[in-house]
Amino acid sequence: MSAQSAGVVRGPLTRLRSLGGGWLQRLCLLLLVLFVLVSLFAPWLAPQDPTFGGLDATLAGPSADHWLGTDQGGHDTFSALIEGTRTSLAGPLAVVLFSTVTGIAVGLFSAWRGGWVDTMVGRMLDIVFAFPALLLAILAVAIFGKGMTAPVLAMAIAYMPYTARLVRGLAVQEKARPYIAAYRVQGHSAMFVAVRRLLPNIGPTVLAQSTVNFGYALLDLAALSFLGLGVQPPTPDWGAMINQGQAAVLQGEPLSAIVPAVAVVVVVVAFNVVGESFGDRLAGRDS
Repeated sequence: MSAQSAGVVRGPLTRLRSLGGGWLQRLCLLLLVLFVLVSLFAPWLAPQDPTFGGLDATLAGPSADHWLGTDQGGHDTFSALIEGTRTSLAGPLAVVLFSTVTGIAVGLFSAWRGGWVDTMVGRMLDIVFAFPALLLAILAVAIFGKGMTAPVLAMAIAYMPYTARLVRGLAVQEKARPYIAAYRVQGHSAMFVAVRRLLPNIGPTVLAQSTVNFGYALLDLAALSFLGLGVQPPTPDWGAMINQGQAAVLQGEPLSAIVPAVAVVVVVVAFNVVGESFGDRLAGRDS
């Protein structure tokens, strides 16, 4: 008998344990929740204005006023790290949302129509696959200028085939199940069956893939900002902070570069661990 049927109310820790799997997965999930909360409350958590600096505080070491020191512009590294959480997570979130929504639409359409339509859509996805996401983002910057809008749209297009192919493969399998035929015999439209009945069954697997994609998108956008093509100063961003901290490393004050680099690695690894763990648990449940 399940806990729910027995009338036992499951607490937050029990739900987290069931979703996260082992201790590593739960730790990564907690870290992601922490970073999300920091990004939401960054203006209130940052002790100083990260865009305000001064030559008198250039490359200062850790102190009571600057917990992680300052960069070569005198900006507080800890405050910049907190504020940079917002831009560093907002860009990948936009990439994942756009690529997931369009990928679901393209994948469902391709699988449901089949035939020459499915073949043509597959060829178009192959063409998009041939271009790395970072390369498309750099081309977008070259055409439309520096910033976040053009790279985010370019990366969303580059990431879309991953979701589209996954959805197409899962939808083809689901179409062969008896419940799909039963709904069609009852007179339900193809749109209703695909969106209201088929999509919820494949949704968790798509969510797992999107979680992994988030980590990769964050890494690509951080690399773009590191190259000076993404978020522009004085807006704090982890990739830009790593770039600006290179000179500090050579002068013996590496924190302004190491701290945002560690933040990028931790978030990317956490998203990959959580996403792959979620996908493994789904696969084990379906087997």
